[in-house]
Amino acid sequence: MRAVVIRSFGGPEVLEVLEVPDPVPGPREVRIAVHAAAVNPVDAANRADGTWSSLRLPAILGSDFSGVIDSVGASVTEWRPGDEVFGAGAFRAGSQGTYAELHLADPETIARKPTNLSHVEAAAVPLAGGTAHSVIDRRLRVAAGERVLIHGAGGGVGVFAVQLAAAAGAKAIALASRKHHELLFELGASAAIDYRDRDALAIAQRLAGGEFDAVADLVGGSCLSSSLSSIREGGRAATIVELTGDLDLAIDRNITLHGVLLDRTDRTLFEELRTAIEAGRLRPVVSSVFPLEQAADAHRLLEAGHVQGKLVLSIRA
Repeated sequence: MRAVVIRSFGGPEVLEVLEVPDPVPGPREVRIAVHAAAVNPVDAANRADGTWSSLRLPAILGSDFSGVIDSVGASVTEWRPGDEVFGAGAFRAGSQGTYAELHLADPETIARKPTNLSHVEAAAVPLAGGTAHSVIDRRLRVAAGERVLIHGAGGGVGVFAVQLAAAAGAKAIALASRKHHELLFELGASAAIDYRDRDALAIAQRLAGGEFDAVADLVGGSCLSSSLSSIREGGRAATIVELTGDLDLAIDRNITLHGVLLDRTDRTLFEELRTAIEAGRLRPVVSSVFPLEQAADAHRLLEAGHVQGKLVLSIRA
């Protein structure tokens, strides 16, 4: 099979398309003919220096996928060849990712592909959509009538977070580059503010009509610490990235802080996303599609920043 392989850590130039042996499913594995795989920041982090995740070289990068099961292990009874599925592979301590024509998966970690999405669209959902669902619905438990501030609303996770907050009946206030604002309003944002505006937080709070019940930090750095003064007493905040700055105000204001990392083994996450997508309450945003041979170009675009929604590799036409 063809796969994108790294034999050393480094820049996008270390990504090579090579012929490698077809993986053989074990008794409790399914083999998926991958049609599309999304490109995620974690992929770029693993490519640059995967020692943080105990990545074993040589390695095939990639986590998100959508495809068709082509064979199953002897102990697998819940899936059969021909089933269309999507999911996310392991991005820690692994060597066999999803930037490949074939991928092995635990049958308990995949879900049926949404029937109203193409494989390219479905591949854009698992990591970003699952993370947004974990943040907005499961950890922050956003409810109707609440005010929610979303940092990084135009990115892969952000576009899902805005939709989920709006679907919950909340007032979603989006912080993102101005070029994303039109899309964010289409997705349900009540207001959109350029994060580079000097008074962005003050403007966001004014447009929200008061202090925020919850803040979702999808950017990192000082975003969350600088937002604490805008969260109501007893409010909530969640982050998916590293934190810097003074967090003492969270204690003074009795704010609950959540650190969120997607549990890719929780298939119910993907099942719930599929249900929401098929009901028309949620949709992925794909900004660019690349063939497998242009994975390096996709990584360069990702690392240039400000990508709207997701980048996807199309592996099978």
